[in-house]
Amino acid sequence: MPIWAWMLIIAAIVLVIGIAAWAAMRKKRSQDLRQRFGPEYDRTMREEGSRRAAESELAERRKRREQLDIRPLPPEARQRYAGSWRETQGRFVDDPGAALAEADVLVISVMRDRGYPMEDFERRSADISVDHPRVVDNYRAAHGISMAGERGVATTEDMRQAMVHYRALFDELLGDEQAEVRRREAT
Repeated sequence: MPIWAWMLIIAAIVLVIGIAAWAAMRKKRSQDLRQRFGPEYDRTMREEGSRRAAESELAERRKRREQLDIRPLPPEARQRYAGSWRETQGRFVDDPGAALAEADVLVISVMRDRGYPMEDFERRSADISVDHPRVVDNYRAAHGISMAGERGVATTEDMRQAMVHYRALFDELLGDEQAEVRRREAT
């Protein structure tokens, strides 16, 4: 067999190995992103319309998150916020709309104190999705109901559900050990 034929065979083998390695790396990247983001991976896929676009978006979020200085709350801040939450929750019976608005402000305050950027809601939810992918949908749902409440179209039951959603995110942001136990039990 001529040398050029051997070179062509070797080039074809190298090409096949390269394609296989590239495919394996893409599959691993997809698995890693799916595992890290959980339900947020599927939501982003639906929103972006393709796996490639969704994975690029999620990878960009992760990169952006790595640039942030997210820190745990000191114990005294956790206690102060936990007390504020109890007060807010206690006001729900008498004034659900005001309590829901307070819950939104409280969640934003905790996020700010932890070091998350406060640009706009979509950016906040994207940033939160990196560290708390299993409760970011709660945040989106609560925020949507909160906006409906401001327009006067949310029922008391809707607002109650929003408080439950805010509480799930609030517990995770606070670093509440009980929330961690509940999260582990749910998965």
